[in-house]
Amino acid sequence: MTSDERERLIARYAAGPAEVDHSLAGFTPEQLTAHPIAGKWSAAEIAHHLADSESTAALRLRRLIAEELPVISGYDQELFAERLRYNQRPIAPSLEMFRAARATTVQVLRLMAEADWTREGWHTEAGHYSTETWLAIYADHAHNHAAQIRRLKEALRA
Repeated sequence: MTSDERERLIARYAAGPAEVDHSLAGFTPEQLTAHPIAGKWSAAEIAHHLADSESTAALRLRRLIAEELPVISGYDQELFAERLRYNQRPIAPSLEMFRAARATTVQVLRLMAEADWTREGWHTEAGHYSTETWLAIYADHAHNHAAQIRRLKEALRA
């Protein structure tokens, strides 16, 4: 990955919270917890997932940079949604957590030296896992979920 490609992905990563906020605009409290698409999460469940995923991702990146060949553990996001009662909790604190984790991680990303971009670990589900792999995944993560939220909004209108 070139430094220009990394900069583009960092900018996309940094823009994720605004994209999510924009996608959530106009939802009523009832609509946030609705399941208009069978088998898909509600907007509230997505918001809580983003907070938990982002806090996990922030720690993953830090471990990749600071530790030698760290083991990066996967987790069951469906169990998190169920057992942490995503659809029963207000989303505002989770959105704050998501934004804060992103903001502090953007600081880390923008200060990474070239050697930091060669750091690697082992993901329990995906195998080989590097800082560049991390960036490629999380640059799109919030945008993908924002698109999912927009599809929920369209389904609610139908």
